[in-house]
Amino acid sequence: MNSAAATKPVTMAHTHIHTHTNLRKPVSTLSIPGSMKTPCAGNRESVSAACTEEAGIALVGVHSEYPRYMEERGLGGGVCKGPGTIQGGPGTKQKPNVGYRLGRRKALFEKRKRISDYALVMGMFGIIVMVIENELSSAGVYTKASFYSTALKTLISVSTVILLGLIVAYHALEVQLFMIDNCADDWRIAMTWQRMSQIALELAICAVHPIPGQYYFLWTTKLANKNKAMGAELVPYDVALSLPMFLRLYLICRVMLLHSKLFTDASSRSIGALNRINFNTRFVLKTLMTICPGTVLLVFMVSLWIIASWTLRQCERFHDEEHANLLNSMWLTAITFLCVGYGDIVPNTYCGRGITLTCGMVGAGCTALLVAVVSRKLELTRAEKHVHNFMMDTQLTKRLKNAAANVLRETWLIYKHTRLVKRVNPGRVRTHQRKFLLAIYALRKVKMDQRKLMDNANTITDMAKTQNTVYEIVSDMSTRQDTLEERITSLEDKLQSIQTQIENLPDMLTRCLTQHQERMDQRRNFLHPDAAVTGSSSGLPTPAPPLGSPMMLPHSSFSFRSVPSSSTPAYPWPASPILPPISSRTPHLVPETLIPAPVTTASSISMSNSLTNQFLSNQSSATGDTTMATHRTSS
Repeated sequence: MNSAAATKPVTMAHTHIHTHTNLRKPVSTLSIPGSMKTPCAGNRESVSAACTEEAGIALVGVHSEYPRYMEERGLGGGVCKGPGTIQGGPGTKQKPNVGYRLGRRKALFEKRKRISDYALVMGMFGIIVMVIENELSSAGVYTKASFYSTALKTLISVSTVILLGLIVAYHALEVQLFMIDNCADDWRIAMTWQRMSQIALELAICAVHPIPGQYYFLWTTKLANKNKAMGAELVPYDVALSLPMFLRLYLICRVMLLHSKLFTDASSRSIGALNRINFNTRFVLKTLMTICPGTVLLVFMVSLWIIASWTLRQCERFHDEEHANLLNSMWLTAITFLCVGYGDIVPNTYCGRGITLTCGMVGAGCTALLVAVVSRKLELTRAEKHVHNFMMDTQLTKRLKNAAANVLRETWLIYKHTRLVKRVNPGRVRTHQRKFLLAIYALRKVKMDQRKLMDNANTITDMAKTQNTVYEIVSDMSTRQDTLEERITSLEDKLQSIQTQIENLPDMLTRCLTQHQERMDQRRNFLHPDAAVTGSSSGLPTPAPPLGSPMMLPHSSFSFRSVPSSSTPAYPWPASPILPPISSRTPHLVPETLIPAPVTTASSISMSNSLTNQFLSNQSSATGDTTMATHRTSS
């Protein structure tokens, strides 16, 4: 019972694998790297079929997203199995298939995202603890040599070490992703000098932090608020080591990039790859500025204001009591950020001057962006512009009607007070004339406003109209081009057929002439059997009748023959369907011999034309002769 139950899942598994192996393989393998086309290094001929089947199983599995990767995750080796190979055996170096690569790539993406989140958390934690430690020490709660200060700095150091480890792990995952994407075997291929410089710079930025202990240095500066007197103060090293910790905030941009839907969505990445767009932090910031520019600017400006105020206070509070108050530092940062600069509070140290200079430059850029965002927000949308233009058009139409009515009214009043009254009042006439001119000016102004409104409305719909017009023109041109191509093709076919017929014309003419000559010979032999016998006995070709003699036409309904006579000309006899031929009835009227001009069978085209003309003339003359012979016979 147990053996049957144990063999049943194995049989189902084999059936499942066999079903997957019968599925159709991808048609194109252009996107598969060269290393994937030959998964096994040795025994390619015997193992290629097995490798292909394994790749197909990994690609089309339905029970798990990437089954081959999940199965081989704990083994850490290749997945190409076949005869003559041992999976994970010693001395065998095997390359993973496509399914394994895709599964591992997705797992590395998720792991990289988590590590980036952890790194940001550790960086923010270190910054917050650093701020708390500096504020408590500057407020006199404890000294730098106290246990609490040492404990907080130790906590900062521990978080910094964890952060450095996370950064190293993040770049290790980047190298692994590079190896998977490019099918590289050695990780040192991915270690370019740009990547190494980036890793070193990030480690240097994140490694700076205040160390446990009490260490001071002498800071000498010229005090601008105290008649430029020189001041020297013992300042702890924590000030110089704490301020660079805010550079860890660059991790926020990395987290935004990795959590962006544009970066995580496969379809977006595919479209970006087709259009050669790099999904980096700059692209994500551009999209955020397009979607919600006001929110992004507000968050950035407020964060910069707070951080710059606190760092300025840390730099200036040991030399000037005015900067010991955080509100004064915020005031100085604000007027510097807005490029106002009242001059009531000024920085003394080079550290404070550098911070204010940075705030001024960033503030100029943020002010320009803020003006652009506000102007974009105040601008009417397309729908709002359409509604506004409709309302203005309605108002202007009413004003136009009122102005035209005023012009007509003043015209009537002028006519009334000049023509329809017994005594004209000049003052009232001048008043109505003045109102008439004002009504005309108002009418012109309304027309001008209406024209301006139409111009603005045209600018709104110009792009859409232009696009539709261009599309219609292109479609019409395409249709006409297709029609023209069809006509040209048909014209070429017709020209080719005409050329073929012209080439066959000489053969057709020769064949027609030959057939005509044979028909004439047959009829002459029928009418003159003696001449035919004489010609055949002598071995000469049968001569054709002369061109000037009457002859039988193939398309005529009458037959003619010559009757020699000295007194009367030869007239043709009409053919009768009842009487026998003339040669049998009156053999003495038929001449014994005829010596016509010889005509060769292979006549030229020019002779055929002359024969045709002669036939037509003979036909017309023969018709006339037939009429005369008929009259004489009846008489």
